Amino acid sequence: MERLKNWMISTANVLFDDSKNDLRSLPKAVRLQILIVLSFVWSTVFSLYVFSVTTFIFGWAGVVCAHIGLIIAVYLTFKFFHKKQEHPVSVFQSGNYNPAKIFSVFFIIFFIFIFTKGIDVLTKTNSYETPYDGPDTTTEERIKRFVK
Repeated sequence: MERLKNWMISTANVLFDDSKNDLRSLPKAVRLQILIVLSFVWSTVFSLYVFSVTTFIFGWAGVVCAHIGLIIAVYLTFKFFHKKQEHPVSVFQSGNYNPAKIFSVFFIIFFIFIFTKGIDVLTKTNSYETPYDGPDTTTEERIKRFVK
């Protein structure tokens, strides 16, 4: 068991460390594109497994939007922190209110709002549910109305 744990930790270190994984030679924009494509693939696999035919498209769209939003938010966060390390000047001192920074703050707030509403929907029961006892007439009676 300990051996499996060590293997999983070493595999995760190789996959998620930019200096060790196989994508390290690619530009960051290409790595971002690969992550987005992988999010589409895994979102589709998850949606096919979890959702029914009638709810598939809404479930898939929600999962894909969540993945893409999370990937872009993480990418922008790391990018801004990397720029901050290069130029340690406060935004309030320089007066540089970059639209990308403002958009990222609003996007994160919006993402949190949507996520909490999704959890709220999943945890509530449907108070509008009405019991269904079946049709009032049998199938033969309904057919006889149309066929004489």
